[in-house]
Amino acid sequence: MEILQIVGLGLVVCILAIILRVQKPPMATLLSMTAGIIIFLVMMPQIAAVFTVLRDLAGQANVSMVYMGTILKIVGIAYISDFGSQICRDAGEGALASKIEFAAKVVVLIMAVPIIVAVLQSLMKLVP
Repeated sequence: MEILQIVGLGLVVCILAIILRVQKPPMATLLSMTAGIIIFLVMMPQIAAVFTVLRDLAGQANVSMVYMGTILKIVGIAYISDFGSQICRDAGEGALASKIEFAAKVVVLIMAVPIIVAVLQSLMKLVP
């Protein structure tokens, strides 16, 4: 039922922002950003639970926690950077949103290098 509360909050804030935007656009933007942050914080326990399950499964499958941790960090970076860039777009800062997305892509690429190297080394062992 939590999704109903989140959708309800989103719709109420959307209507309030539309009404508020006519007279005080900065307040409407601030209201939307605050609602987005609240929704993100409400979802954090569910996200943490998923990460815990994935770590447990990786432990059972004897997958190196270094690689699993890196993959989970990459997923986290993707979600957080997307969230931040959407807030910037909502505030009318599309250029800043693009820079956040670019920075996130670079960080993900840097973090993925050890995994890519490990996969390539494994493939090289298989090929005679």
